[in-house]
Amino acid sequence: MRASVAAASVLLLAGCSVSLPTPVSTTAAPTPKATSAPAPEQTGRAPAQTFDVDTRQLRLSRGADRPLPVTIWYPDAGAGRFPVILFSHGLTGRPADYAPLLEHWASAGFVVAAPAYPHTSRGVARVDALDVINQPADATYVLTEVLKLDRRSGDALRGRLATDRLAAAGHSAGGITTIGLFSVARDERLDAGVVLSGSGLGMGLGFTGPPAPLLFVHGQRDSVVSYASGKAAYDSVPWPKALLTLPDGDHGQSLLREGNRAFDVVADSTLDFWRWSLYGDADAKRRLPEDATSAGLGRLDDQL
Repeated sequence: MRASVAAASVLLLAGCSVSLPTPVSTTAAPTPKATSAPAPEQTGRAPAQTFDVDTRQLRLSRGADRPLPVTIWYPDAGAGRFPVILFSHGLTGRPADYAPLLEHWASAGFVVAAPAYPHTSRGVARVDALDVINQPADATYVLTEVLKLDRRSGDALRGRLATDRLAAAGHSAGGITTIGLFSVARDERLDAGVVLSGSGLGMGLGFTGPPAPLLFVHGQRDSVVSYASGKAAYDSVPWPKALLTLPDGDHGQSLLREGNRAFDVVADSTLDFWRWSLYGDADAKRRLPEDATSAGLGRLDDQL
């Protein structure tokens, strides 16, 4: 059994086609067929200032076998409501691995909640790559519990969450999880999403529910999740969408870490995408092509 799971894990990491089991449980209800109608236009402006960022831990559990400790990054501000982004880590990752990127988002006026998944995060007793199929239901549960903090007496986030402006993002296996939230396990509360080095493996490409803009980011030299599989997912999206391609980009080892120009391209592009999709900031949308092509490191297929 261990050998078969290990082999399947290799296939998952390689981005190959493999049949995954039916989820052990799901909270997703049947959803209407996807529509290619444009997402509703917003008119607004994202915060111009840079906020100090606080972090906190939230201990959640979706059953005895599914503990979900959550790290939350949020703006240290006295007033105002901020959109919420649910972030999913990659296989054997942890939320802290993505701290530079998630802090960058939070400092611009977003609350970022990142669970450590029970069977795919670093430090668990046994990593089970096939459990990714159950993570969209985990993510939906975590988002529901985080939003409850907006009404919890005495909580630091009481009255601070824009519960009507929600998004999901993820890297690698977390990108697969994110695609699941817009397809097989659609969470219709979500208004936008970012998929970093992800594909539709195990989730399919049947995007459903109300239109939600999606930004894909993928390196063409990705040797773990192939660029072709990521582009196939992108091509299947029937809504406003964009694909940031990094011709020299790998699976994310350089893209998601500070100290290199590729990180700046990804950080700036995703941030302006959030400012547009969650605040309705039209200036941010106009900046996206420049963000993506700065330093000559990327190109943008823009269908937003």
